Amino acid sequence: MHYSLGIDAGGTYTDAVIVRDSDGSVIESSKALTTYPDPLPGMRNAIDRLDPGYMKDIKLVSVSTTLSTNTILEGTGFPVGLIMVGDYVIPEDLPSDYWIAVSGGHDSDGEELKTLDLASVEEFALKVKDKVSAFAVSSYFSTRNPEHEFDVKKAVKELTGHPVVCGHELSQDLGAYERAVTAFLNAQLIPITHKFIQSIIEESESRGIDANLLMLKCDGSVVGIEEALEKPIETIFSGPAASLVGASHLSKLETCAVIDVGGTSTDVAMMQNGLPELSNTGAVVGGWQTRVRAIRMETSATGGDSHVWIKNDRVHVGPRRVIPLCRASRIYPGFLEKLKQNRVAKGYLCENIQVTKFFVRTDFPPIELKPREREIYRYIEKEPVSFGDLLIKLKKRPSPMALDSLVQKRLIQAIGFTPTDALHVLGEYNEWDTDVARAGASMLGKMLKQSPEELSADVKQRVSRNIAEDLIAYLVQGMPRNEIDRVLKGGHFTRFRVEIPVILLGGPVGAYAEDLSKLIDADFRVPEHADVGNAVGALVGKGIKRVEILIKTRVVSAGEENPENVESENVESETSVSEGSGTQESEVIKDTLKKEKKTEFLVFSPAGRKRFDVHSEAQEYAEKLGRQLVMDYMINAGLEKENIRIDVSKKHLAPKGWTEIPLETKIVFVGVGVPRNLLVG
Repeated sequence: MHYSLGIDAGGTYTDAVIVRDSDGSVIESSKALTTYPDPLPGMRNAIDRLDPGYMKDIKLVSVSTTLSTNTILEGTGFPVGLIMVGDYVIPEDLPSDYWIAVSGGHDSDGEELKTLDLASVEEFALKVKDKVSAFAVSSYFSTRNPEHEFDVKKAVKELTGHPVVCGHELSQDLGAYERAVTAFLNAQLIPITHKFIQSIIEESESRGIDANLLMLKCDGSVVGIEEALEKPIETIFSGPAASLVGASHLSKLETCAVIDVGGTSTDVAMMQNGLPELSNTGAVVGGWQTRVRAIRMETSATGGDSHVWIKNDRVHVGPRRVIPLCRASRIYPGFLEKLKQNRVAKGYLCENIQVTKFFVRTDFPPIELKPREREIYRYIEKEPVSFGDLLIKLKKRPSPMALDSLVQKRLIQAIGFTPTDALHVLGEYNEWDTDVARAGASMLGKMLKQSPEELSADVKQRVSRNIAEDLIAYLVQGMPRNEIDRVLKGGHFTRFRVEIPVILLGGPVGAYAEDLSKLIDADFRVPEHADVGNAVGALVGKGIKRVEILIKTRVVSAGEENPENVESENVESETSVSEGSGTQESEVIKDTLKKEKKTEFLVFSPAGRKRFDVHSEAQEYAEKLGRQLVMDYMINAGLEKENIRIDVSKKHLAPKGWTEIPLETKIVFVGVGVPRNLLVG
């Protein structure tokens, strides 16, 4: 009997599951708290809680992790040298301190615009090689001709020995600067990802696991370990992607909406006909627009660990995440008594000063603390410290802004009342200490003249409404949030209806199902193993590869090799002829074609640019190449050839009424491969 091991290192918990390959059933699951900044100990703890007897029969290990996302958000990636080739607009807020822009680049037909200034590139590489760990290069229209990127890569690798990431290797979408950002982010993740993957390999070997290792990408597909090492940027947001494909597998639904309520956030996404719905634009991470294809999702800062606080006689939920009181009580002995003794004057109340809020020091080293931050930080140790404690030690009111800054710098972590505590009070979740959760609810409730149950019910209702709002905002794109909220609050003799099943994932997510049903007319479902759905998703993601190839018709005038048809890549211009062009324009183009001496066909693909004199030959080459690129990718990811399906679609671009050879043809190849562990026999 063979099994597969799935692991998801999320924001709060690390989940692990064992799935039986013969029927795809979840045999065993476990949870452990995620460890920062290194997620490996948390993953090890989760695996330790599984039956070791299964380990020798595990043939596949698949992982999803927040490592890449957190590294970018925290700005803890390795330094990278950024090389931009071509005369395009470079914003002031570049992501790297080490960068250079040199002449070179190509036009929309892949013809060289300017000679590559390789001497400047080599001088820059030698200057910064001891200050950076990798290089990233993006050339103008490298998607149409990557020669300059290849030349830079070869020269820099020979001079420095560092990894070099090319923009065209990560995306075939237009946008030279966005490809530069994507390449830069990818380059800074390579050393971190290499260490993480090597740790996973060593951990597997120490347990006697001889298995194929995969990672989940942010489009919901799995990738082989070699490609994960080369393109770690594609694993950003793999957590939400894991929840999406995991929910589909557990519910046995190919089309459904998915709501994943985690500790930090709530994510909403959708599966349609067995494939994740992808965003039309690249993923945005840490404020940077990338060209990485990712699932389309709606995310809000509402989760089980969202801070519940009071100000101006109002309850606020989030956006910050804290350690729930009920969990803190298990970590810190005597915490209940500390909580009961805490006092805060009503006039002092703000997000960081609450009767139920405490602070503890993290393992992050302090760097460049301001005076007010330093005086607070010195009094916060590994045991919880309240506002009252700080007031006594400082002999003055601690600065809320300084406390906030220390939290943002991850030097201290907050403890507070959360929706998880509220569910403990209501008896709908009992994982941790209910007594301390009730004590916190009682202290907050007194300020609002509410019982612990009334306060907790109010918190739960607010969370339910936030989740419902996220769902509708996702399904009805562009609808203002205030209008959604107005309908959800009722009183208008109407409510929203969702026509597809809605799958709920997360630890205590079932507690919100009834409230959600009152807000929205939908089929809400909580599948078995919903609490470890992300780990299931890490394991059951399909192999998906999308390849786009463009065939472009080009007419060359007598004695002219490079016609005037340069397009601006900065405005994302993909075509020079629209489908809506008028009949008159169509006739003009036909007359032009008749007068020209030569027509040639250019094929642009991830493999580079190729010219043909005959359109049928260009099309035959493109179709053969596209299938081969998809198949090679899938086989390298550990998928069997007979389990791979390739769908091909074509889109011809030409003026209205056009009857000649298409001016442009875009061929899209989508390969879908099913890993062996999903083949139910």
